[in-house]
Amino acid sequence: MDRPWEADAGTDFKRRVGKSPQELGVTTDNADCPDIWELGNGDIAVIGRDLTESLGKNLPAGVSIGADERLVVIPRSMMIAAKPDIPNV
Repeated sequence: MDRPWEADAGTDFKRRVGKSPQELGVTTDNADCPDIWELGNGDIAVIGRDLTESLGKNLPAGVSIGADERLVVIPRSMMIAAKPDIPNV
């Protein structure tokens, strides 16, 4: 059975959603900065810490992580800063 949505590995990065990690003070300017990006096809890419193994053991009922998926965590301040850039529809 085909999935109703599939990630497009051929798309590109269009724009940052919210503020940069530097603006939010959630990085030491190393290559391990959390971030949120809108992709060229409209999908969203999230760069964060992979906590699939630890948090994945305690998922709420009805929630699952596919074999090709990861549970990624970003700072709360980053998601709040992104809210003005997220359309209502």
